[in-house]
Amino acid sequence: MPETGRAGQPVKMSWSARSKLPELGTTIFTVISRRAESLGAINLGQGFPDYDIDPLLAQLVERAMRGGHNQYAPMEGLPALRERIAAKLAALYGLSADPGSEITITQGATEAIYSGIQAVVGPGDEVIGFDPAYDAYEPAVRLAGARCIRLPLAPPAFGYDWDRVRAALSPRTRLILINSPHNPSCTVATSADLDALAQLIRGRQITVLADEVYEHMVFDGRRHASVLQHSELRARSLAVFSFGKTLHATGLRVGYAVAPAELTGELRKVHQFNTFSIAHPLQWAIAEYLAARPATGADLAAFFAAKGDRLRAALAGGPLRLPRAQGTFFQLLDFSALGPPGDTAFAERLLTEAGVASIPLSPFYAEPPPLSLVRLCIAKRDATLDAAAARLREFLEREGRAGA
Repeated sequence: MPETGRAGQPVKMSWSARSKLPELGTTIFTVISRRAESLGAINLGQGFPDYDIDPLLAQLVERAMRGGHNQYAPMEGLPALRERIAAKLAALYGLSADPGSEITITQGATEAIYSGIQAVVGPGDEVIGFDPAYDAYEPAVRLAGARCIRLPLAPPAFGYDWDRVRAALSPRTRLILINSPHNPSCTVATSADLDALAQLIRGRQITVLADEVYEHMVFDGRRHASVLQHSELRARSLAVFSFGKTLHATGLRVGYAVAPAELTGELRKVHQFNTFSIAHPLQWAIAEYLAARPATGADLAAFFAAKGDRLRAALAGGPLRLPRAQGTFFQLLDFSALGPPGDTAFAERLLTEAGVASIPLSPFYAEPPPLSLVRLCIAKRDATLDAAAARLREFLEREGRAGA
């Protein structure tokens, strides 16, 4: 029988009234991608490639399933894959990481971030993050019962204001969230930034969670400054990575977290009751792929730099300016020459009038400033980028602003 109230009337349940995230709806990425599909727009919004993966990876996934690697993998991840990751960290960063106690395979980077936050913060704690920020950060903080303090990275440089960070620190600060290479600003933190961070939290019980999923995508001779390479931060940091980004296969949903043994132990306490075990055949295939392609990721900087150059060249001379990205597989588009700020409205115009989907930066902020920037994904076939550029030029011609 249905539950009834005092007057014998059925009780009407209201889950929204008790929502833990009452103001949140569907992410901007899902909304834009759905609308792009319905409108026949070229999707440079959501960050996923439209080209094929390496055929070897597909062959290895099939071989894994046919070979019987179809049951639960170990909670902490397949040993062979963790050993390959340890070898990669040693080769790339000169880091000695114990695959047994310091590396954990996760359900993509987002799960590693969520589980890491739940592991180290709780009710009454404070977490410092930086806007614009990936939209998965703050919900995870709030679901842990903590408060997220979001400090702005001011355009156009999107640099860290370490004096402002110092002022935001309190006895309740338990975690600082950083992301480099940075999505969506396409900037890269420097070694000096890591030194400044280390100095600020010295002597405090503060953990660093570093989202480093675009580690290989750093341009113009820059080098990725990982917290794992910083002797002081390494001892108190959890660094997060993504095979989906590195292997051009975002649907894999396989990532990993690297942290000191004690912190890894706390992460795994959450991970085991969250996703527990990540797809066994995918882990096996990636381990075999890394064995066959030990330099995986080394070509990504040149690959994506060329994509960015291609799009910039196609739009050169017009009012849409594409500032050179420092990293990631995104590209900012500056439309300030076309009128006043209003990134959401301009993204809507590009979608409906130009037939090109972009992502406004406003949703990445708690309190967005006036913005004349939208984000484009350049992880696309050359033909896709060329077609998008052609549509943008046609849009500008209709506006009478095509330039030279």
